[in-house]
Amino acid sequence: MPPAAQAAHDLISSYYAHFNSGNRQRFLELLTADVVHDLNQGAREIGKPQFTAFLARMDRCYRESITDLRIVVSSDGTHAAAEYVVHGSYIDQDDGLPPASGQPYRLPGGAFFDLRGGKVGRVINYYNLPEWLRQVGGK
Repeated sequence: MPPAAQAAHDLISSYYAHFNSGNRQRFLELLTADVVHDLNQGAREIGKPQFTAFLARMDRCYRESITDLRIVVSSDGTHAAAEYVVHGSYIDQDDGLPPASGQPYRLPGGAFFDLRGGKVGRVINYYNLPEWLRQVGGK
């Protein structure tokens, strides 16, 4: 693997390792200041403060871990994709979603990344929201 591709692979591996460990400070250090976050079936958020607020909401409403991680990177290290399975519990009601009572869920997901300067400059997350709703009892 070319060095740039290896660096990209290592960056995305660290991204998910810090997500799983709950080390939000280290996780946020992997993002550019102007990171672009395209939410699944939602709005685009720009900037590390917005991403920090997103993580705070996630931590309040969900307990999640990522398994079965598969990472693909471009040879020049500027793009990456990840496929994974998220295992979670829905612990506090999120805005516009059904009531939470600790419902468990297991859902495949994916993400696409733009990388620059050794950091994540853009991330797009995808998962099947109707399937998640079915699993947590939201129809």
